[in-house]
Amino acid sequence: MRLWLKIVIGVIVALIVLLVLNAIVVDNATKDAYVRHPGARLVETSNGTLQVLEQGNPRGTPIVLIHCYTCSMSWWDDLAPLLERDHRVIRVDLLGHGGSDKPGAGYSIDDQATAVAEALAKLGVVNATVAGHSLGGSVATDLAQRSPQLATRVVIIDQAAEDGFENESFTQRVSYWPIAGQAADRLLRVTPKSAVIDQYDKAFAPGYEISSGFENPDQPVDDLRAMTYTAYKETNDAEQDFVDQAPLDERLATAHVPAMVIFGAEDQIYDAEAAVQRYRTNVPGVQAHLIPGAGHSPNVERPNAVAPLILSWAAPPRGPLRPAKPKRHSPSARADKK
Repeated sequence: MRLWLKIVIGVIVALIVLLVLNAIVVDNATKDAYVRHPGARLVETSNGTLQVLEQGNPRGTPIVLIHCYTCSMSWWDDLAPLLERDHRVIRVDLLGHGGSDKPGAGYSIDDQATAVAEALAKLGVVNATVAGHSLGGSVATDLAQRSPQLATRVVIIDQAAEDGFENESFTQRVSYWPIAGQAADRLLRVTPKSAVIDQYDKAFAPGYEISSGFENPDQPVDDLRAMTYTAYKETNDAEQDFVDQAPLDERLATAHVPAMVIFGAEDQIYDAEAAVQRYRTNVPGVQAHLIPGAGHSPNVERPNAVAPLILSWAAPPRGPLRPAKPKRHSPSARADKK
């Protein structure tokens, strides 16, 4: 055999070995929970420790906010203060996200909902309105099915009944492939943030300036990089498995929990009008709304339009309330918070 051919084969074998070793290392990576958001605390559950942030009026009826895939509780930073005067507002980082535990396994929607339910039980939460954005909508639905005394009302934000993600880019699809995905994870750590944030375009309306929606302009990138590859891939798989077993509209119809559905009219991931119509057809009593000018993340893009809808759906306050604490910042201080 020629020397050059031996060298080429040796290099290929070495690369394969390195990729496999990298896959093993990345797949086995875990991260412990830590306080990542100012004012938050850690709550232990049987599935892992969650970062939880409680704000608003302690005597108000609870509103629970659950974020989207590859996101964190920071995606509610502008909306949450608009709910706090008369309500106890609780934000949760899901397993694998934000400041919560990132275990080596256990990312099913049932696992996520169980962890959230246990954390809320430790906080004494009952009769809550649970609002979930995208992935959070699946978790909120499961929570209502499993714990109707806890989640007595549900708000689904931009989560279609069947989660197809037909508009995923080729890059996103490759990132879920074994070995190629792990390599992409490593590359993500060294890619300039400006290049990574471009991959979030479809999560917002066309032309939306993503950095304007967050106190930290790099928030989406930081949230993505906070995940392990295992959390990234298994959460995606778990979400698809959940709706494959039964779509959200069917689950909500059988749960008999009052439901509201909100979609950005310019959602680039789902056909918003078709998704809304399906919920209207199949979920008795559902209220459904389209937010003009918003994409897949109206809670970030148009919080002043979404908050009144959540408030109108939430359980009313119980008796006299103490004044809420002053806000740290005005959500209207940043661009396009109409």
